[in-house]
Amino acid sequence: MNYSNTLAFAQEQDQKDPLRHLKDRFYAPQLNKQDAIYFCGNSLGLQPKSAQAYLDHEMQNWADFAVEGHFKTDTPWLHYHELLTEATARVVGARPLEVVVMNQLTVNLHLMLVSFYRPQGKRFKIITEGGAFPSDQYALESQARFHGYNPDEAVVELFPREGEHTLRTEDILASIEAHKEELALVMMGGINYYTGQVFDMEAITKAGQAAGAFVGFDLAHAAGNVLLHLHDWNVDFAVWCTYKYMNSGPGGTSGVFVHERHAHNAALPRFAGWWGHEVKERFQMKKGFIPMPGAAGWQLSNAQILPMAVHRAALELFDEAGMEQLRAKSEQLTGFLEFLIDEIGADKSQLEVITPRDPQARGCQLSLLVKQNARQLFDLLMEAGIIVDYREPNVIRVAPTPLYNSFEEVYRFAEVLRVCLTGKL
Repeated sequence: MNYSNTLAFAQEQDQKDPLRHLKDRFYAPQLNKQDAIYFCGNSLGLQPKSAQAYLDHEMQNWADFAVEGHFKTDTPWLHYHELLTEATARVVGARPLEVVVMNQLTVNLHLMLVSFYRPQGKRFKIITEGGAFPSDQYALESQARFHGYNPDEAVVELFPREGEHTLRTEDILASIEAHKEELALVMMGGINYYTGQVFDMEAITKAGQAAGAFVGFDLAHAAGNVLLHLHDWNVDFAVWCTYKYMNSGPGGTSGVFVHERHAHNAALPRFAGWWGHEVKERFQMKKGFIPMPGAAGWQLSNAQILPMAVHRAALELFDEAGMEQLRAKSEQLTGFLEFLIDEIGADKSQLEVITPRDPQARGCQLSLLVKQNARQLFDLLMEAGIIVDYREPNVIRVAPTPLYNSFEEVYRFAEVLRVCLTGKL
């Protein structure tokens, strides 16, 4: 797309946008008694207006049926997670057998590590990106210790080359090759939360498995943001939250992917629970865990009906939009944002975009490394009615989200940024 730094251009693109109607399906947060420009979907997505009705429906079922709600309503709780399966599979590029919605993100990560981090003999190392989200770091550290290893020796962190902000794929693959005799697991974020870099998950999976390791990803910043093909990429496992780009509420439920080649492997170690037991025999209350086929066999407890009701509302919007259309709009929105920031002409001593310029190597988010007065700039943006995200020590993350953001909002953000950089700092 050939961009133009004018309000008229932005408004023209919004008129052409086949997804523009979706903006009205979300509540807009308020700042200064007016709708804010919200570029923080990478931290918490907006509330779908339909979520309340789905939640109220299950609250009424609870009131009317109590325990019989598990069996006698139009959405019986015993099978509620199945209402989410096919739409979830479409979002992450999986087969329905390979996905389940359950628990929360770090709980699910630990459950996957129980099954897929199986250090033996000299194979005990985990490769991950340096500066991964702290929860991932803590999970890997604690799993290494649980198996009796020193995390400083077991967890191999990969950092960008000196003077660079993002990892090169060839360096990731070279590290896998260098550690292949000792490697048990490759576990990375699909997108680095800080820089916004999308990793080449297909290439990493192929290299990790060729080295004899399992490969998994934390897709907290990737699910609902970029096109994923987890089945075709042959990924062993993945986990994600639903409260960021998937707009399913603070502390919302989580998703899990387990490749179908593991679907019927009852011998694969796991922490078992009642809800993962073969459903036909679940209520016989017998000893001896028999896992359900596929990802559902990793479930532990009764489904979280109320968070799942909100997630169901959000998934319907994803199905209505389609991931390919969302991704196409996202590339245009973020490209427009990048173009306008370039037009401001800020010196690198003042501001630098540390997210890759290649659209295939990023999602919605651009991370702005602010060299001077970063917190002051963040405060000025918020005072101007623009909600963005601040990460220590000096990065502002800006994420125009295709479900509910517009080209005009991107233009207005850039105008405020220009004034802040040239007139107030």
